[in-house]
Order: sequence, then structure tokens, then C-alpha cells
Amino acid sequence: MRLLPSWRWLTEGILRIEHAFERARAEARPEEDTRVRIFFIMTVFCVVFSVLAVFAGRAALFVPAGGAPGSSVGQLTRADLVDRNGQILATNITHYGLYIDPREVWDLDLARRQIRRALPEVPVERLDRVLAGKRRLVVMNGLTPAQREAVHNLALGGVTFEPENRRSYPLGDATSHVIGRADTGGVGISGSELAFDSEIRAGGATGEPFALSIDLRVQGVLETELAAAAAETGAKAAVGIITDVQTGEVLGMASWPFDQSKNLAVSGHYEMGSVFKSITIAAGLDTGRADMNTLFDASQTLMIGNRRIDDFHAQNRVMTLEDVYLHSSNIGTSRLAIEMGPVVMEDYFRRLGFLDAAQIELKESAHPIRPREWSDSTLASLSFGYGISITPAQMVAAMGALTNGGRFLPLSLRKGGARQPQVRQVVSEETSLTVLDLMRRNVVRPAGSGGRAVAPGLRLGGKTGSANKWFEGRYDPMHAVGTFAAVFPTDGPLNAKRYAILILIDEPSSYPRTGGFVAAPAVGRIADRIAPFLGVERRADRWSTADGRRIPQPDDEVAP
Repeated sequence: MRLLPSWRWLTEGILRIEHAFERARAEARPEEDTRVRIFFIMTVFCVVFSVLAVFAGRAALFVPAGGAPGSSVGQLTRADLVDRNGQILATNITHYGLYIDPREVWDLDLARRQIRRALPEVPVERLDRVLAGKRRLVVMNGLTPAQREAVHNLALGGVTFEPENRRSYPLGDATSHVIGRADTGGVGISGSELAFDSEIRAGGATGEPFALSIDLRVQGVLETELAAAAAETGAKAAVGIITDVQTGEVLGMASWPFDQSKNLAVSGHYEMGSVFKSITIAAGLDTGRADMNTLFDASQTLMIGNRRIDDFHAQNRVMTLEDVYLHSSNIGTSRLAIEMGPVVMEDYFRRLGFLDAAQIELKESAHPIRPREWSDSTLASLSFGYGISITPAQMVAAMGALTNGGRFLPLSLRKGGARQPQVRQVVSEETSLTVLDLMRRNVVRPAGSGGRAVAPGLRLGGKTGSANKWFEGRYDPMHAVGTFAAVFPTDGPLNAKRYAILILIDEPSSYPRTGGFVAAPAVGRIADRIAPFLGVERRADRWSTADGRRIPQPDDEVAP
């Protein structure tokens, strides 16, 4: 068999060494034999270490950045979460676990004292247990690089560190309900971390961040003003949502207090009061059961069986549809709802998303508390926002549909909106235009309830809502909810840039507790501050000047 030159060279070398051993023994020269064997062993070691050096160098040069082969440390297990403008909301930071093997510690008492001095946060009982043990155990997880360095500089025997990836939320409690949390294993457990878990993991593998629809500038304004409104009114809680009505994107979402675990925007249930009058009147307009000239007798109490329905701001007169809206007449909307009947009302409630959980990616989105039957008495209650408990997310989604040309869009925390959304036409474009006009009138007309939502030049419109909460077996006016659902700007074509704002104040202690007093001012301040971020220009409309001064109208009414 013919050998390749390289193999022939290796074979001849081995035979030459073997013959050298044989010659040394034959010539009785043991020192030669020893030198040859030593040389041979040295040669083998040199070859072995050279090969190891080559592989070690290759591993150091070509291992993925941030960790050793087979190690996930330093590699992204979850993508960074960013806002729509690329600002960091959540990221991965390498932390360290502190391990001690007491068998290798020279002086246990000295080690204990030095570790406690360098790392005051260390759990003392745990440290003592580990030092008194017989094997290597973890003392503390989650050490920052600075903490690790402080302990490492002690140069103690038996003390080692193991790197670990941890999810970090640099904003703290800010935006926490939207962002959510991931567990120590890198799995989303709440909020957007859970809603987009698979996509965030996939982004972690490629290093691509995952962008939410949230705008941190808008979110910051919302949280600041929501906290201010809660403090001013002595509220138990407060909720705020800001959306793009054309795309369904959520630009801001907050629940106050910010350190509570529950996201009230999608899981809090509320009877919202008169904001529902926008829904009832939109259904009446859309079905042709009412128009701006339709008259409603609100001259006296409406009796349904033995139940009395009165107006909070009683006018005691026949009212037009506009009057019903501006004066927030319970009698007027009750008459309209009863005339439309249960089939129509239930249909529009379903169309506008009130009979199912809000369509949004958050798993926390809760189903509403729906009416069990649709009697005349129930219809009357529903017409002005009692008898059904919904989430703020459901209301802001419905308001978006009423003001964007009648298209119901699912809310989304994904930048760009929901993927392949099922858009449905729920009211006509004519109805949408009329609702926009009514909402604007409710802010600028003296009779309207939204006049405290001052936003100069932004053509803001909205509807107030106030509802007593069920407390100890009755509706208690001392436990109330005040709401203002708004949109701006209200002018321009139906497909124009437009944003919805909803503020809900839960159990304000100040008086009056109505939405016009406790929620509307916050909406005006929010719109005023976020308009520059959203590119909304200030200009005059037919109702007011660009600086917010109202232009008197010939048919103005005197406020009661």
C-alpha cells in the first residue's frame, strides 16, 4: 500500500525515534536513552499545548459577543422594548450571582465582616448559613457590576460570581402597567411583555428591538396630569388613555396610583354615566329615529312603572336633540332608547364593543358586566350610562369609532396598529360628522358641560359623564365616578389626524364630583401639552379664536 508523503514522514519519524531507543540500549548508553525519551515527551507536550492554544484563540476570536460558546449570558434573550420613537422602555442588563464555597474560605469571620461592609444589601441570615455549610451555595442574586466589583476587590478565597441576564425597567413605575414584567427565566408574565412575548423573544435572537405604540412624551404628560387631577380631587384612583382614532394605536395609558398591580384601563369596571349619551344619540341618528330637529318632552319626570327618571340639570321643557346632549338630559335619552327598543340598542352596543372585552393585545383585558335583560327600564339606564359596567379601554375604542368616520378599530399597543385588523363600519359617516359637531358644541356652548376642557386653538370636543357607584346596597353619591371622553381636533375631513383622550376620576372627594369638574380640566391640559408632539396646529374655528376665546353665537343660550 502506498503512503501519502505526510504519512510517510510521520512513520519514518516514529521509526527513527524507536531505533534511537534500540541503539542506546545496544550500545549500553542509558543516558542517551533517557535524553531521547525526555525530548520525545517534551515534543508531545508542545504539540498538545499548541493545538489547545489554537482552539482557545479561535474560541476567543469567533465566539458570539457577550458570552462563551453555549452560554446565553450577554446574549439577548428578549429584545429591547422601545416606544414609537425608539426610546428604551425595557432592556437586558447583565447582573451577577454571588457564590461562596466555605471550604475554600481562609477566615470565615473575616470574610463575613468584609462582605457585609462591601455589600450592605446582602441577606445576613443567608450569608451565615452558607458560611457555616459544607458546599458551594448562592448567597445573593442580582448583583450589579459595581456590587460585584466591590466584593471581587476583597480578594477572598472561595468567593465566585456567575453572570445572569436580568430584565431592567429604567422608568420604574412609569408606564409599568403598559410594559408589564418578565420573570427571571425571561418569560413575559404581564402587560406588553406577555402580550408580545413570542415576538420579543424572536427579536432577542436577532437583536432587533420591539416597538410599542406608546409615545413616551405623551405618556409622561398623561401620567403627570393624571396624578395632578387625582391629587386635586382627592380621588381614590384615576385612569387615562390617549389614542389615535384613525389607527387604534394607544399613545398613552395610565392607572393611578402607578404602583398598584392592576391596569384599570383594561381591567377596571365602571358605570360611566352620561358619556354613554354619545352612544345613544349616535344610534338614534344612525337609525333615523332622530335628527337635530327631533323634539323630546323633558318637561316633567319620566315614569317607567314605579321608577322615576329625572334630569340632574332639569330644564322642564321640550328639548331638541342638541339640547338633550348639551344639557345631558336623562329623560331625553331614555325616551330615545325606549323608542329604538332592545334589538336596536343591543345591536349598537355590540357594534361598538360594549358586550365583549376590549380588543387589545393585553391579556388583562376584562369582559364587561352586561345587563341580564333589556327591558324599558334597563334601556333607560343604559342610555345614560348605568346598568352596564365597562372598562375605560372599551369606551375610548367606541369614541374612536364615532369620530373617525364610523370605523371600529381594535386598540393596539403595537407601533403601526394591530396586524390585519378587522375593521367594521358601525355608524355612517354622516352620523360621525354630527357626533363630532355635538362634541365640539358641548365644549364651546355655554349650556354645554365640557367648557372646563380649555385647549386654546385645538378645536377640542367631548362629553362628560358622572355616575354614582353601587355601595352598601344603593347608589351612593359620596362614591362617584367622573369622566370626560374627548377628541381633538374636531374639524377637518373624517380621515384627518385626530386623537381621543379619556380621563376617569374614581371616587373624588372634592365637590362637585361630576366629570365636568373633576375630569374635563385635566383633558384640556393634556391636549394643550401633547399637541406639539402630535403635530396638531392651533388655529381658530367657527366657535372660537386660536387663543381659545369663544366667539358668541346668535343662538347662544344662557347657562342655567
